[in-house]
Amino acid sequence: MLSLKTLLNKIRKELKEKDRVREKAQKDMRKATSLSKQAILLIHQKRFNEAKKLIKKAKELISMLNDASTKYPEIIYSGLFNAARQEYSEANIFLNLIEESKFITPEEINVPSVDYVLGLADVIGECRRLALDALRQANVEKAEKCLQIMDEIYTELMGMDEAYMLVPGLRRKCDIARRIIETTRGDVTQELRRSSLEKYLKRFEKMAKKKDKL
Repeated sequence: MLSLKTLLNKIRKELKEKDRVREKAQKDMRKATSLSKQAILLIHQKRFNEAKKLIKKAKELISMLNDASTKYPEIIYSGLFNAARQEYSEANIFLNLIEESKFITPEEINVPSVDYVLGLADVIGECRRLALDALRQANVEKAEKCLQIMDEIYTELMGMDEAYMLVPGLRRKCDIARRIIETTRGDVTQELRRSSLEKYLKRFEKMAKKKDKL
């Protein structure tokens, strides 16, 4: 029969081990989130190979955390882990959209549907940034394409009525997305009008020059 001292020493060791796991897990979660955020910035800079390397590192950390969750579910399954998987989902979805013009699935990146959906909602913000970059380069066509993707994501998410009950935080993200889309639509419309006016003035100038020559 174990003495009380021996029993408590055993418990103390177990608690110390849990604390060690908790500290490492939180560090890995923050690292995975950071790697995914950096990858998204690199995607905007068209440094795709570098972005893929960071996404791969994030994948390795998330995989290790998934393995650790078998023994320590109460430690691993926290808000930090959800945030890491959402950011990881966002990076993967965004990269796939840029490179292949299609949506990657939750199964392909091994994340729960809830984290995938929340990551997908955040992709709308990244598409706005792409649209603004395109407008600065006077590429209205590309900006319109970005706006179409934003509309598609938002429309499909809004069509998932039951998701608002099953995905905490989705309604807030969709409200933000709606404002982002309307602002972007205004930016694109303004640029289209400016571009149209510029073309009209150029045609008018040419016509005026022809009249002067006659």
